[in-house]
Amino acid sequence: MDIYLTNSLSRKKEKFVPINPPNVGMYSCGITAYDYAHIGHGRKYVTDDILKRLLTADGFKVKHVENVTDVGHLVSDADTGEDKLEKGAAKTGKTVWEVAEFFTKYFYDSMDKLNIIRPDIICKATDHIKEQIELVQKLMDKGFAYDTPEAVYFDVTKFKKYDQLFGQKLEEKKVGVREAVQEGEHKKHPQDFALWFKRVGRFENHTMHWESPWGDGFPGWHVECSAMSMKYLGEQFDIHTGGEDHLSIHHPNEIAQSEAATGKVPFVKYWIHTAFLMVDGRKMSKSLNNFYTVDDVEKKGFDPLALRYLYLGAHYRDPLNFTWDSLEASQNALEKLRNQIASLKTQNNRTVLSKEKENKVEEFRNQFMEAAGDDLNTPKALAVVWDMLKSNIPSEDKYDLAMGFDEILGLKLGEAKVIEIPENVKSMMIEREKLRSEGKYEDADKIRTQIKELGFEVKDKTVEL
Repeated sequence: MDIYLTNSLSRKKEKFVPINPPNVGMYSCGITAYDYAHIGHGRKYVTDDILKRLLTADGFKVKHVENVTDVGHLVSDADTGEDKLEKGAAKTGKTVWEVAEFFTKYFYDSMDKLNIIRPDIICKATDHIKEQIELVQKLMDKGFAYDTPEAVYFDVTKFKKYDQLFGQKLEEKKVGVREAVQEGEHKKHPQDFALWFKRVGRFENHTMHWESPWGDGFPGWHVECSAMSMKYLGEQFDIHTGGEDHLSIHHPNEIAQSEAATGKVPFVKYWIHTAFLMVDGRKMSKSLNNFYTVDDVEKKGFDPLALRYLYLGAHYRDPLNFTWDSLEASQNALEKLRNQIASLKTQNNRTVLSKEKENKVEEFRNQFMEAAGDDLNTPKALAVVWDMLKSNIPSEDKYDLAMGFDEILGLKLGEAKVIEIPENVKSMMIEREKLRSEGKYEDADKIRTQIKELGFEVKDKTVEL
């Protein structure tokens, strides 16, 4: 089948054609491990997961690499403020190494709950200092970088197409970029970015540091993704994913330093960016302290996969506003979906399909794959699932289709179970309904409590007139 993806670099929907089929190299910008991962992160990584599942289902062999930033990411993406890991250590009273280990584990445990397939390679910045130093040295040798008393910087004016990346002119790249060079710095241009920070001035007490040709220090944030992605996927690869906040600084810097170092264009063929998860109309983020974790979702009694269903109900490039009501609606929809699929297991009505029903089965399969392949249109793909379940094709064929669809959706629909309601509970429910019809609500509530003690919950439907 044909897969089409919206490439952020060209700002167009393009047919996916890998560099070396059937192999696909995919790199995901990972977390900065200094604080709890939140459900805004979950949306981005579910998008990556859907993409990887789709490519795999279509016969591609995906090599998925994801980084963990455990040094060098400053509070501002534009080289200002303290290192986020140092900030996390001060906040928690732990060492930077303990902070990185704790929050990395927390992140992957949370993503496991969302049924996200783990990357083939998870690489930490601190394990790849050598590769980062080598990349900086290449840029120095080729005249794209310059040394100063406080840091080694990349000269963006030497990379001629820097102001064309992701549709932003250099003079417009003010999002997250300082209007003026920080006092005491020796930058040639405000947009020049740090490749290597020296352990002087504001960083003289920086805990994590290594020797380099330019002095004792640590790498800048942007250089790690180039160094590690090229180590594991080569100097050119197929797909790079990230949040939309990386469009203005991090990813242009990655492209500039990578293509400058290797001379190979393009560094990456397809750039995929997921829109923010909003809460109360604002981006969910740690800096705004308006975020929820997967643990918070569970504590309120929700299945984390209801959260995954919520993500799939909106296109990944469209903002999605999170509310607890919308999560409840998603949980109800997921439970209904699971119940319908579980009931299919108990029905054995497979027959020789008529030509009409055989065509319907194939049509539903094609509709689902076309929706998923059309820039990961998960809302449309979910609609196909519901339409298929309402159709008149045999139950076993419905079940087989649902299991095939779930290889991409990742909702664990195959684990749905039919729960047999004991006869005594059924009798209690009938008696309760009789009491309610007679207006004896207090007695009905007592039976409801008894039913709950037996492990079942009664939900009354309300009809709005």
